[in-house]
Amino acid sequence: MEANIHDNARTADMHQRTKAPARKGWAAWLMPAALILLSAIPLAAGAFRLIQLASGAEITPANARFFASPLPVVLHIVNASLYALLGAFQFVTRFRNRRPGWHRAAGRVLVLCGLLVGLSGLWMTLFYPRTGELLYILRLLFGSGMVMSIVLGYAAVRRQDIIQHRAWMTRAYAIGLGAGTQVLTGMVGELIAGPPSELGNALLMGAGWVINLAIAEWSIRRRPAPRARTASAVISHLQ
Repeated sequence: MEANIHDNARTADMHQRTKAPARKGWAAWLMPAALILLSAIPLAAGAFRLIQLASGAEITPANARFFASPLPVVLHIVNASLYALLGAFQFVTRFRNRRPGWHRAAGRVLVLCGLLVGLSGLWMTLFYPRTGELLYILRLLFGSGMVMSIVLGYAAVRRQDIIQHRAWMTRAYAIGLGAGTQVLTGMVGELIAGPPSELGNALLMGAGWVINLAIAEWSIRRRPAPRARTASAVISHLQ
């Protein structure tokens, strides 16, 4: 009788231990799922813009600048889509550690895509007609910040500083995902105060970038330092 009780307790304990990693594994995928969901509306809007350009849709004052110089917007949309979707999976630590080869290959693609997103965004800001002075400044500021973050993140991994590499790449991704948060800030702003003015629109868009960067900084500071063995393994695969 006593032996049966011990056996049952041992079985229950093993069952709980088996379920715990499974729950933890599913929880790890909530982050990329949330990031992809946040990107859904901007990605859909970008796809619609590409269809317009490809099908020769009617030219209006709102889209005339894209038809006049389509290459930058096409580069921006295609690379932003890859950057948002592929970058989301870099936040799954277990997946990243189990497939370091994938992490390295995906990282190289993300560096290229991220730079093209930032640089094409800066080009459009500088050469497309302006939609307001404050928004013009904000786009220059955050676009430059994204490019610099990617460059600093790449430089950090080349000198084997994994902590700074992750921090700068997280900041770059947060800026790149600003369009998703701007959909939310725009909706909230319109619900509270009605259709925004030129200044209000710029402030709401700026708020999207600031919110993302604030969350990124919080994530960076709460992230534990990688163990020596893990860090060495990552470095060896990145070289």
